Amino acid sequence: MINLDERYHSYLTDKNKKFRIDGVHENVTGYGYRCDGNDIVGHYVSTENHRLNYDRSGTFVDKESYATK
Repeated sequence: MINLDERYHSYLTDKNKKFRIDGVHENVTGYGYRCDGNDIVGHYVSTENHRLNYDRSGTFVDKESYATK
């Protein structure tokens, strides 16, 4: 299993470190594991405008955009 703290915690503590999504730099606001009700199926990383979903091996699955105001 991927250690999410090891991989992403520095994005929460160092505001100069950002994810680049579609050419835009965004702060990471959170991360966690994804579950299907029985098993952990992957993890997610939340940014200011998106939620990025990854499978158990850390391969990108899809991107969900948050509704804009």
